[in-house]
Amino acid sequence: MRTLVLNAGYEPLAVVSFKRAIVLVMNQKATIVAADAEHPVWGSTGSWDRPSVIILRNYVRIPSGRHVPVSRRGVLRRDAHRCGYCGNSANTIDHVLPRSRGGKDSWENLIACCLRCNNLKGDRTPSEMSWQLRMTPRPPHGTSWLVRGIERALPDWEEYLAPAA
Repeated sequence: MRTLVLNAGYEPLAVVSFKRAIVLVMNQKATIVAADAEHPVWGSTGSWDRPSVIILRNYVRIPSGRHVPVSRRGVLRRDAHRCGYCGNSANTIDHVLPRSRGGKDSWENLIACCLRCNNLKGDRTPSEMSWQLRMTPRPPHGTSWLVRGIERALPDWEEYLAPAA
């Protein structure tokens, strides 16, 4: 089980195990905001609701210079697993400007791509193929990109993640 940790300002900060969440609550560093009453945690002195969302009592400053590292999984997530050329389901990524022509591994040069379009495009640019990009590749932004584990959010977390989107 996982627990969403909110900063004192209610922005998502991290996803931790429920054991770590209980330790934060017992040490009075966090307060339970939402709990899973169906699956309590049993101890030698009783039972407690399993925390689903906790909020820290003190504000933790997040450095503003944090950037999201480029990854295959991140590009697919950013593009919602849709091909940037045809719109079908994507399972690979493609360099808009091919690496052989100086294209870099950057958020602005990578796009989700289906296997068919990736094989057809090969070592060419979209303009050489007379193709249009369905979206402009950009670096992802928002708090939810800086927090690991948010991509598989639990239903209890929706109301806490919505302002961050």
